[in-house]
Amino acid sequence: MIKRALWQGLLAGAAGGVVMTLGEKVEQALTGRPDSHVPARVLQRLTGLPEHPGKQPLPVNWAMHYGQAALLGVVRSVMAQAGLRGPFASAKFAVVRLTNDQILENATGVGAPPPTWPRRELVVDVLHKTVYAFVTGLVADALAARGGPGPGERHAALRPGRRAGVGPLPREDAHGR
Repeated sequence: MIKRALWQGLLAGAAGGVVMTLGEKVEQALTGRPDSHVPARVLQRLTGLPEHPGKQPLPVNWAMHYGQAALLGVVRSVMAQAGLRGPFASAKFAVVRLTNDQILENATGVGAPPPTWPRRELVVDVLHKTVYAFVTGLVADALAARGGPGPGERHAALRPGRRAGVGPLPREDAHGR
C-alpha cells in the first residue's frame, strides 16, 4: 500500500499544485495581487540557501511550491489507500495543507500567524489551498479506487449499521432505525 501511495500521491499532489497555480493566476489577473515569493524564502531558510533581498529566485519558488504540493499529496494518497475518500476526506486534508504551510512559514520566520493577516489575504490563501486539497483528493481517490476498497471501507462493509462506499448518510426513522 505504501509504495502505491507514494507514486500516486506524488502524482495527485502535483496535479493539485498545477490546478492551484492556474487558479492563483486567474485570481491574480482579476485582483491585481502580485506573486508570492514566500515559498522561495521558506526553502532558502530551511536549506541555508543565500537570500537576496529584492531578488526573487523563481526556480526556488517553484521548487518549494510544487515540491511541497507533490510531497503532501502522499499524505492524501495514504488517506485514500486506507479508505478515507471523498469530499469529507479532502476537507480534512485541506486543514493538513494549511497547517503545513503555517508551520514552515512561522518556524522559519517568513510568515506570521493567520489571525494577524488582513482578512482578504486569509480568504485567498484558504481558497487556493482548498482547491489544491480537493483536486489532489479527486486524483488520489480515483487512483486508489483502481485497487478496490481500502481497509477502512472493507471494515465498514462488515459492521452492522455501517455502509460501504461513499454517499449520503442513511436517514433514521422516528424509531432510530
